[in-house]
Amino acid sequence: MSVKIACFERLDEVARDAAGALDRAARPILYDRLDWFRLLEAHCPPPGRLLALRADAEGAPSWLVLAIEGRTARPYAAWYSLRVGPIGGSGPDAMTSFAETLAARRLASLVMAPMERPEPLAEGLAKAGWWVRVEPDKANWRIATEGMDFEAYWASRSGRLRNTVRRKARAAGLDVMIHRRFDAEAWADYESVYRASWKPEEGSFPFLRALAEQEGAAGCLRLGVAKKDGRPVAAQLWTVENGEATIHKLAYAEDAKALSPGSILSQAMFRHVLDEDRVAAIDYGVGDEPYKAEWMAERRQLWRIVAHNPRTFPGLLGGLRERASALAARLRTR
Repeated sequence: MSVKIACFERLDEVARDAAGALDRAARPILYDRLDWFRLLEAHCPPPGRLLALRADAEGAPSWLVLAIEGRTARPYAAWYSLRVGPIGGSGPDAMTSFAETLAARRLASLVMAPMERPEPLAEGLAKAGWWVRVEPDKANWRIATEGMDFEAYWASRSGRLRNTVRRKARAAGLDVMIHRRFDAEAWADYESVYRASWKPEEGSFPFLRALAEQEGAAGCLRLGVAKKDGRPVAAQLWTVENGEATIHKLAYAEDAKALSPGSILSQAMFRHVLDEDRVAAIDYGVGDEPYKAEWMAERRQLWRIVAHNPRTFPGLLGGLRERASALAARLRTR
C-alpha cells in the first residue's frame, strides 16, 4: 500500500495540516492534542528539535511527534506526559512508513516511553530493518468505576485504609475545597503546598498553571486544596474528561505529614469524581508507589521501545552493544 508521509518542524505547520484533527473535539486523550504539545513547547520542551510525521494510509492519518537530539529520536514529551506514541490509526503500513522515513533521515536510534501499546510501532520498525527491543518501563495503576458511587468504591478498599483516613480526618479538622474552574488564589495555594513539600523543585509551575487554566476553561479541571487553620497543607491536580478521571500531581506540606492531609484530600477527590462526575474509571498516572495500590485495583505495565538503525554506524554500534549485553546477561543466568 502506498502511504503518503509529510514531515513538519513547527507546530504551526502541524496545525495547518491537521485542520482540527488534533484538537480536543477530535482527540479524547489529552496527550494526543496539539494544545498539549504547545504547552510543552512553551514551558518545558524536550531537548532537541521538533519533528512531526504524518502518515496517510487510505485516508486514515496517523501522527508521530518527536524530539530529535543529534541522531536520536525521542517522544516530544516531558515529565508530565503520562503516555506517548503514535496518534490516530496505528496500522502496519503507517508504522513502517514512519520507521522508513526516520531511517531515510539517517537517524541512528529511537527511544519511546512510556507506551501502552508498543507492538504496532515496534513491528513497523522491525519491518523497516531497525533492530528493536521492547522492555518494561513504568507501571500505571487504575480502577474501573462504572456504575459505582463513592460509598461502593470506599467499601471495596482495605479496612486499614478506611480506618486510617476516618481516624485522621476526625483529628485533623481540615477544610477541603475542590475547584472545577481555574482560580488564581487556589493556584497560589497549590504552589505553596509544593514549595513546602518533599518535592519543591519538581517540574515546571508555569506549565502546570497553563494546563490548569486550559483545562479549567474546558470544564475538565479538578483542583483540590486542603487547609489547616487557613494554611494550605495538601493539594492535588486532577482532570476529568470523557468519563475518566486522571490524577496528575499531588503533594502535601512536609511539616503537616502527621495529619495525613494527602489521604484526607484524596478521599474527598475520589468522592467528588465518583458522586458528582460519575466517572467510569480513575487513572493514577505512572509510577509504582505502594500507596497507589491501596486506592486502585489494577496494575498495568507500560513499555519502552529502544530501536537502532543498523544502516548507520552509530545505530549499528549501539545495536551490537545491546546484543552483546543481552547475550552476556543470558550467560550469567545459566
